Amino acid sequence: MGGRVAEPVGRLDTGAVLAWGVPRLRDLPWRRTRDPWAVLVSEVMLQQTQVARVVPRWYAFLEAYPTPAACAGAPLGEVLRAWHGLGYPRRARALHAAAGEIARGGRFPDVLEELLALPGVGPYTARAVLTFAFERDVAVVDTNIARVHARVAGRRLTAREVQAAADASLAHGDSWAWNQSVMDLGATVCRPVPRCDRCPLRTSCRWRLVGGDDPAPGSAGVSGRQARFEGSDRQARGKLMGALMGGAVPVAGVAALLGVSDEVAARLVASLVADGLAERTGHTLHLPDLVDGRSETP
Repeated sequence: MGGRVAEPVGRLDTGAVLAWGVPRLRDLPWRRTRDPWAVLVSEVMLQQTQVARVVPRWYAFLEAYPTPAACAGAPLGEVLRAWHGLGYPRRARALHAAAGEIARGGRFPDVLEELLALPGVGPYTARAVLTFAFERDVAVVDTNIARVHARVAGRRLTAREVQAAADASLAHGDSWAWNQSVMDLGATVCRPVPRCDRCPLRTSCRWRLVGGDDPAPGSAGVSGRQARFEGSDRQARGKLMGALMGGAVPVAGVAALLGVSDEVAARLVASLVADGLAERTGHTLHLPDLVDGRSETP
């Protein structure tokens, strides 16, 4: 049986969003550049870190490593030092590896499949580089954007449904401004606790019109509550990484340093080594490619 094709769930009113968003775009430094390396660095930093913390670190990182070749040519340990304080240092390790592949390739990838092949680059980051650096007509989906689509649709959405809705809503020929506007809408208005009276989509948002449970939590791309940080392995790993910034640490002293048992200390040391964030030489632990805080290569 034939029938009318259903309207894509979560499809947004393009005109209303652009009219609201373009005059209100947040003045973020990475929005003033189309350098794909600078955009990639910003997107990796922003994955799990708040904007206010990222801004000064983005400037400092790019001053130290203005190109993929500069980053790739530095010891991983130095890149980890430049990253320290942003958290989740595996992002820095992946960015360093991606810089190496870009430098070896002699050009910055500008095709989705090539970007997805880079270490640490997933669907969102690849699409973000394409639209924010190369201004390609692709739709991005992050936590903020997924929240907007789920609420407009009035129900929880799968990852595929959110991406389909974002693709259907895309303002072709104006993708840079469109993606930034939807992102800012989610970040400043359609927040976890929304400000519906300020929203340009308030007359078409099914959740606002119908009511019921908020469909955003649980939808693909919308973060849930994070696991407790205090007392976690993540906190202990961060403390150990902080100690390594000052130089090599005796393995025998890790338990006392962290205030944990020898068994837990051994597990944490092994996890950092397995993740490529530290190296063990004899009885000491140090940052990769660095011994006693100095590069192993002349």
